[in-house]
Formats: sequence, C-alpha cells, structure tokens
Amino acid sequence: MSDEQSGLKAARFDELVGKLADMRGGSGDGAEPLAFWVPGRIEVLGKHTDYGGGRSLLCAVERGICLVAMPLRHPTGHRQAPLIRILDANCGESAEFKFAADVEPRPGHWSNYPITVARRAAANFSGPMLGVDVVFSSDLPPAAGVSSSSALVVGSFLAIAAVNDLSARSEYRDNISTAEDLAGYLGCVENGLNFKSLVGHAGVGTFGGSEDQTAILCAVPNSLVQYSFCPVTFERSIPLPAGYSFVIGASGVLAEKTGSALELYNRVSRRLSVGLEYWRSASGRSDVSMGAAISSSKDARVQIREILLASQRQDYLAQSLVDRFDQFDAESNEIIPSGGDALLRGDLAAFGKIVARSQLGAESGLDNQIPETIALVSTARSLGAVAASAFGAGFGGSVWALVESGSVQSFRQRWSDAYCEAFPANRARSDFFVTRAGPHATRI
Repeated sequence: MSDEQSGLKAARFDELVGKLADMRGGSGDGAEPLAFWVPGRIEVLGKHTDYGGGRSLLCAVERGICLVAMPLRHPTGHRQAPLIRILDANCGESAEFKFAADVEPRPGHWSNYPITVARRAAANFSGPMLGVDVVFSSDLPPAAGVSSSSALVVGSFLAIAAVNDLSARSEYRDNISTAEDLAGYLGCVENGLNFKSLVGHAGVGTFGGSEDQTAILCAVPNSLVQYSFCPVTFERSIPLPAGYSFVIGASGVLAEKTGSALELYNRVSRRLSVGLEYWRSASGRSDVSMGAAISSSKDARVQIREILLASQRQDYLAQSLVDRFDQFDAESNEIIPSGGDALLRGDLAAFGKIVARSQLGAESGLDNQIPETIALVSTARSLGAVAASAFGAGFGGSVWALVESGSVQSFRQRWSDAYCEAFPANRARSDFFVTRAGPHATRI
C-alpha cells in the first residue's frame, strides 16, 4: 500500500481502538484488540462471469474497511446465545443480535451482512461460541460496485473466526484449507448455497458468485490476478505496467442489491442459469456451470447456441438467452485471456481495445449499463485513459480508468468536472479517487 494510504489507515485504526474501548464501557481485560484490513476491489474484466464458472481479472483497491474486534465474554441479560455487537464508526449506528443460526435477517440494512455471516457460522461450526464486539470504518463509496458489502461480509467472518478460533475446528479443517477455499465459502455465505460439506443457509438474496471475496482475499499488490470459478482456481498473476494507476469514478447512482434493484441484478444471473437448464435437459449432462458446459466438448458452444435459439420460454426470450450466453462466453474465454496477454507484452493499445469490447458486451449483452456509466467510460477515453470500463453488478456503480501515474490527479479532476457538468444531480453523491492495485485482506 502507498505510504499515504497506509498512514491514513494507521490513524483510522487508532480511532477505532478508542471507539471499541468506549463501546465496552472503557474497561478491558488487558487483551489487545484484533485488527483487520479488508479492501474493496476492482473487477478489471469479468462482468457477471464468476457464478457461471467463468473467469475474472481482479485487483484490490487501497480503500476498504478497517475493523477491530474483541471477545464479548459477558453479554448483558440472560440469553441462551452469545451476542454480536457491531458499530459503524462512520455513521455512529450500531447493531446487536444473537450469534445463532436462527437470528432474524434485516434486509436492506447494512447489519444484514454481519447477521448473515453470524447465522451461517453458527449453523456450520459446532461447539461453544464467544460473542464478539466489532467496530469498523469504511472509506469505500457505498453501493458503488467496489464490493463494500462483500468486504463487510469478509471482515465480519474474519473477526468471528479469529475470536472463536474456527480454523482449529474440524468443519473448517475439512472444508477450508486455502484462501481460495475461504473465498468460495464466503461467496456461498452470501448466496446461501452449500460449500462442500458446509450446508447452505439463507444468504443476502443475491444469486452471485465468489469473485468479490476472491479479489478481497487473494489480491496481489501492483498486479492483477486471474481466477476461474466454480471452484475458485488461480490461473495467473499479471503485473500492472509500471507508471500507471487506476482512477475510479463512482457515478453516485447506487448499485444496490435490494428491492427492485435486486431483481434486476438477479435477472442477469438467471438468464445464464436458465440457459444452463436448457443445455442440461437437451444434452442429458449435469454440468455444474455454463463454463463447464462450454468446456464439455469442442462442439458444445455451437450446440448450446442452437438449443437456446430454439427455446420457448415467455419470461426469457430465446434471443435474450443467446445474447447473455455470447456475452459470458466472449468475456470469459476470449476477452480476459487476450487482455491479460496484452498486458504481459506491454501492448496497452491492444488492451484498451479489448476492454472496450468488454464494455460493449455489458451494454448490449448484459443490458445493465446506465447513461452515467456509459458516459464515464467514453469521457475517460477521450481524456486520455489507456482503458476504461464499468464494473460490478451494474444498474449504477463505478467505472475504472487506467491512467499514467504522473497525470492521475489532473485526470481525476477533469473527469470529475466533466461528469458533474453532464449529470449535476449526481454531483454530491459521486466520488473520484486514485488507487494502486493494493494488498489483500489481512490481520494487522
């Protein structure tokens, strides 16, 4: 992490330790708080590919969540289950809930993410549990596609797991032995699916995969990491070209995964899963993902398209399923390999063209872009960015731009000014910041 950002994080951790002491009534048992850094992430390439068994090209950012925690050994009252108490130091809002498999969710509230983690951990890991006091602070823009919610999921689990030494329990040892395993598991915590022998429990309502958790837990500083999914599998690390940095433009249009926005997000996911169902029915195969289906034979790609073109569902028209399949196949099997290769040989012009193809696939195949993100991409390129693309869930969110490091601050200001002039209603909510490819989540 850059010296500037590491200094800012160190000061923030000091503040959080004080707030944790205040939360606990100013008394302590002499133990040092546990401290964790959990970054947000950039999906450089890999639009809606992870849950389909595709691949992504990822990095962490230098913004994220600072979190401190201590065991809550003596919860107040007479409760059968231990408590988790968690404070968002940014807004001063706190939540308190049982550390139990039957704790009630809070859809639409930030506390639903740690609640989901606590519910799943209580269900998956046997033995006595200690409650946890947690204080966190985030400098990620909320609902902007940089994985603020998944960072809170990862941070909550790291705190709960450390306090309760979950890694020493048999369920953990039998199922989670690498950072990639943990990323896969926490992806399943969010989507509610089983992970190996760890049985699924109600997630947060999204039909997503484990791309976000993988970037957060497995990122490499100053590099991009390429992973395939279902299961999480490392493919390669690609150093970023020297002398270049990312500038992030958060549109201020929230890419939330609640209410009607959740349905839009999940519909993109379902279009791929419906296509997989058609393939399984027609082929008699039981491929676990669309990625596996494409890889099943040299003719599978053509066969899948023919099957989808002949489909007759009224809620998912045939052409819609084909467009989604084509976007997934191109992004995973052509764009990401060729984009990574271009970076490795230092061909930034080719990389920019490849990224532009990915963006076009989001606009026409996923149909999840809005005027603001489309404008951010085109403006970034016109201002001299090597490459630029929207990323994340879509229907709002952010755009990344790859820019020469010597001009990032002037680029950031010009990009912000142009955007706010074009979309003045979003001025107060937009956020433009510079970041290097940063480190993965870690205990400090």
